[in-house]
Amino acid sequence: MKLLVDAILDKGKILEGNILKVDAIINHQIDPVLMDQIGEEFYNHFKNKGITKVITVESSGIAPAMMCALKLNVPLLFLKKAQPSTMANPLTSEVFSYTKNKQYTLCAERSFIDDNDKLLFIDDFLANGEAFRGVEKIIQQTNAELAGVGILIEKSFQSGHDYIVNKGYDFYSLANITSFDDGKITFAE
Repeated sequence: MKLLVDAILDKGKILEGNILKVDAIINHQIDPVLMDQIGEEFYNHFKNKGITKVITVESSGIAPAMMCALKLNVPLLFLKKAQPSTMANPLTSEVFSYTKNKQYTLCAERSFIDDNDKLLFIDDFLANGEAFRGVEKIIQQTNAELAGVGILIEKSFQSGHDYIVNKGYDFYSLANITSFDDGKITFAE
């Protein structure tokens, strides 16, 4: 998606450890026009999949997932990274965050995922796929179907892409980074 790639090139910064900082447009300050276009792009790709709910992980995935859910006219469920005391019947999964360098527990109230749901997972980044695997484990605790995976920015030189594609999921990313070389971002054509 040219608009997203241009925004990454304009405002993104490469940090040590192959971390792309895009806090000026996605995960701290949010560009609402960009999010609207991202929602439209995901809508156009997944609109015929029978999606009943969009699912994401707090907090950076919420804005793009919300825009997609709005276009699909379905609810958005975001998985929490800490279980609140008010969660009566949780679905949980352990996940390691590469950027935060810590383990956390993803959780969702079981009643928010119906057995007949067709879920679309939307997230901001895909690197090694740890967040995705955590979401997948939560969905596997239900009879719901993971009908698609939409990612804003993927680092296809890391293992997450192959994991998702090899499982046969409908995978759609908007900006595919193939490498970070000498402070330069290289995107797939």
